[in-house]
Amino acid sequence: MAEFAEGSNASFSKTITDADVVLFAGVSGDTNPLHLDAEYAAKSRFKQRIAHGMLSASLISTVLGTKLPGPGAIYMGQTLEFKGPVFLGDTVTASATITSWDGGKGPMTIATSCHNQRGEVVVTGEARVLYRP
Repeated sequence: MAEFAEGSNASFSKTITDADVVLFAGVSGDTNPLHLDAEYAAKSRFKQRIAHGMLSASLISTVLGTKLPGPGAIYMGQTLEFKGPVFLGDTVTASATITSWDGGKGPMTIATSCHNQRGEVVVTGEARVLYRP
């Protein structure tokens, strides 16, 4: 059984591909042309296609469900703030750090963030996770 305390942390990294974006659009129903149409996106403020913000944020769920606290975690809530775009080919690292936990009597509060390969913050937030060891 894993031991957790305030300050415990974990991360997960993934390079975002065209297939990821297309499949996420199919699963989510979000077919915004900023994500799928290079010609449309070229005329946008981003000048190229971007990944869905929720695709990047979903990597936080990967960390919580597989690493910190891991299997058995119940994801109760999440605040999110999208700070910057994620482009196809970017490597996004989702990180989670426990900021409070009473050892199993209540939910963990976990600071969450996603950074790209340049160290730029693309998503920040805070999660509440129920975990009973």
